[in-house]
Amino acid sequence: MNDLLQLCVHDLEVLVLTGIYSEETDLPQPLRISVTVDLDAPDRFEPETPLSASKNYMDLKHAATAALPPGLHFKLVEAVADHIAETLLFGDRRVARVEVAIVKLALSEADESIGIRRVRHRR
Repeated sequence: MNDLLQLCVHDLEVLVLTGIYSEETDLPQPLRISVTVDLDAPDRFEPETPLSASKNYMDLKHAATAALPPGLHFKLVEAVADHIAETLLFGDRRVARVEVAIVKLALSEADESIGIRRVRHRR
């Protein structure tokens, strides 16, 4: 079994234009977005290993926030997840797999998590 490096940014709350119903199409909806990336990395990180040997996890946050095009309406949250995954896969050849989980906070009535999980692999 190979060792694995996963970078994680979880529970970002982001306002995104998404939805198919008339009450959803004019105003951004609050989403809770979590991103996990499997990264090709060295076998070992020594204390003096530079950041360039890994990946800045702020890149994950950027993909789930600022890299979402402002004003673009995504009918499905699945399309939001694909945009985030593609941003990370195309942005760094070392990214082997991206997992994006999205919870639609506006649907929650009793703190349940209603949403999707999308996994994309480098091909």
